[in-house]
Amino acid sequence: MMASIAVLIPCHNEEATIATVVRDFRAALPNADIFVYDNNSSDKTIEEARKAGAIVRSERLQGKGNVVRRMFADIEADVFVLVDGDDTYDAASAPAMVDRLLRDSFDMVTAVRVATSDRAYRPGHRSGNALLTKVVAYIFGDRSQDMLSGYRVFSRRFVKSFPALAAGFEIETELTVHALELRLPIAEVPTPYTERPAGSQSKLRTYRDGAKILRTIFQLVKEEKPLEFFFGVFCALVITAVVLLIPVFITYYETGLVPRLPTAILGASIILLAFLSLTCGFILDTVTRGRKEVKRLHYMSVPIRFSALKQRKPSELRAAE
Repeated sequence: MMASIAVLIPCHNEEATIATVVRDFRAALPNADIFVYDNNSSDKTIEEARKAGAIVRSERLQGKGNVVRRMFADIEADVFVLVDGDDTYDAASAPAMVDRLLRDSFDMVTAVRVATSDRAYRPGHRSGNALLTKVVAYIFGDRSQDMLSGYRVFSRRFVKSFPALAAGFEIETELTVHALELRLPIAEVPTPYTERPAGSQSKLRTYRDGAKILRTIFQLVKEEKPLEFFFGVFCALVITAVVLLIPVFITYYETGLVPRLPTAILGASIILLAFLSLTCGFILDTVTRGRKEVKRLHYMSVPIRFSALKQRKPSELRAAE
């Protein structure tokens, strides 16, 4: 029994590269179905993809996250290979990534980009990726070296239980945090990363999309770790209140008077807000734990149609243990 494989390629104006990407993945994974989802391209992306033999569909909502959400909902397979259509990722690495996923029953295998030239990885993108990856590692766990990689292999269980709320390039952050928060089995494989061919232009804007990714991380911290988030707000409010109230207490100690009554009221109000924030953190932490349990149960409810572990005999499993 062979696992069914679907290669998912979200595209927007990739006329110059999409045919090469489709042909390369067809050669690397000859038994896979190649899906190209066009996202309002104004060039000949659709025609080139069809000529190369891909199954072409469209998603009208603009943004990579919207396309990935549609692909994950529409397509059925045992293994999903997600890759950009810009011909910068190494298709020849796909079999090893798929084999790693199936052999060790991982839910996500990420391609860690190894630049083949200085022009392959722009300095702004490299430094931004390193910074954002460290931020996520510090908050959610250090299990990812390349959080923004667009080349990943997923199990069916991951794909069919992933909520996919992001609209744009924040989708990679959401994929990584989802796996880290649910403590899913994941792995990384170093793969070559090349520069875009002539005539192809990156859709990623370093500062604009970097700001969106930072905002996504901020939202995920608030939603997934509310106690830590609101404890930070609590500390900031308490420090502000203390700075405001110290002169008031000094004056009261020296004179027995409170001439700065508005400041005293403001400081006391900020203290009340601080403890209200901390209370919200405790309440939302309980709610988040329930949400996490529901997501975990939904993940477990997705049936495994193909797994290396299912193919092994009980005696082999005991020996492996």
